[in-house]
Amino acid sequence: MFTGIVEEIGKIESISRGRNSAVLTISAEKVLKGTKIGDSIAVNGICLTVTKLMNNAFQADVMHETLSRSSLAEAVKGSEVNLERAMAADGRFGGHIVAGHVDGTGTIAGKKKDDNAIWYKIEASPHIMRYVVEKGSITVDGISLTVAKVEDNNFSISAIPHTVSQTVLKDRKEGDIVNLENDIIGKYVEKLLYVQDEETNGLIGARQKDNTKKSTITKDFLAKYGY
Repeated sequence: MFTGIVEEIGKIESISRGRNSAVLTISAEKVLKGTKIGDSIAVNGICLTVTKLMNNAFQADVMHETLSRSSLAEAVKGSEVNLERAMAADGRFGGHIVAGHVDGTGTIAGKKKDDNAIWYKIEASPHIMRYVVEKGSITVDGISLTVAKVEDNNFSISAIPHTVSQTVLKDRKEGDIVNLENDIIGKYVEKLLYVQDEETNGLIGARQKDNTKKSTITKDFLAKYGY
């Protein structure tokens, strides 16, 4: 698990591509401290397993599913990436729950300065926008950010100078592709409250389908326990 608080910016030193996979070599310093082979590092929000350690660099395998869902498919040698080690059990929870499992990508549709902040408007597909809520959390290239505005096919975030300068947001411009991970809590709540209609492949209320096992999780239950 990660928190979306980027520790440092790394650089892709090499990419060895297979037919539907790749091996990345990424230069880094801070995230290598205490890291062992088999540990997880989030690379632009993607949870990757360290397969080899070198002086000031590590290697990680990227499978077909990851390439098809993320911006790593377009990564090139020299690309900068946000890096974060998996959260330690005794660490501070500075961002929000980030699994490192990217839901898809979005496109930066606008960027503008607002006094000491920078606004980014990001267009995303319906399956991403479904879980985006105003003042909720979303992960953009591995960065835990607060959603400031939501429209039909896009959302906006406002980033402070520190966040911009310490992450790859500093180089992002209109038209760039970014990795997006929705807040996982919303997806779990939906799964508990709704069941899948096998005939229509649509979601219907769990209490509306008589021939399906009824959910014992209700809105009152979630409200009682702070959800």
